[in-house]
Amino acid sequence: MKSIKAIVLGGGLATILVMIMAFIDMRQRKTIEKLQNTENSPGFAVVELFTSEGCSSCPPADDLMEKIQLDNKNKQIYILAFHVDYWDHQGWKDRFSSPEYSGRQRQYNNWFNLRVQYTPQVVINGKTQYVGVDQGAILKAISGNLLQKSNSTLNLDTHIERNELHVQHETTSIEKNTELVLALVQKYAHSDVKAGENTGKQLSHVQIVRKLANIPIDTNTNNTTTIELPDDFNKQKWELIGFVQRESNGEVIAANRIDLPQNLASLDR
Repeated sequence: MKSIKAIVLGGGLATILVMIMAFIDMRQRKTIEKLQNTENSPGFAVVELFTSEGCSSCPPADDLMEKIQLDNKNKQIYILAFHVDYWDHQGWKDRFSSPEYSGRQRQYNNWFNLRVQYTPQVVINGKTQYVGVDQGAILKAISGNLLQKSNSTLNLDTHIERNELHVQHETTSIEKNTELVLALVQKYAHSDVKAGENTGKQLSHVQIVRKLANIPIDTNTNNTTTIELPDDFNKQKWELIGFVQRESNGEVIAANRIDLPQNLASLDR
């Protein structure tokens, strides 16, 4: 009789747990939908994810970024996925990884006074950092930053010549000791992982940073920067995200994006 009661009790607890998880998931979906459909937000949210295909804890964070990006109509949410390279020694080399992105994460850890470099990590507007699976805190931070108006502005314009992207950038109401960060972003990708912690998994990625340029600025500027395009540029969907960041503490004070054309038949390499 005791064993039957234990089974019934265990089944009841399992049912309650499933109901709680379903409720949490429903609340998060509603929060994401609200963020996606907010128009004319006074502020913005630059969401940087540090991730790796070699990290077993990272896929849920990648999934969260995909949920936010999917059907997103809020142009003030800027998602960037930086694939770090320090997981590559675990048996699987992430084809999107770069030591440059690991260095960017180290810079954030210096700003945040963190001793440990870890994935998945999410940084929002350069001001706050979160474990990448803490969905509730991340969504709350995005929502809060969308309400904070910035007086600084960034305008972008682009054109392509041969295998180079020429970016004209203009900033206004910019402080001294800031830098412009330009990220060439591949919007979608899938990978079949054949080794390491995610062996056998098909991973889905969004907003993958493929090229990065850092331009120091001290006052309002109107200038042009050139970025070399990846070899697979014609085969993917891309956008350029730019943002202005304080060199002293990493805070982002302005951001913008521009979609890039696809399948340029005239692109001569």
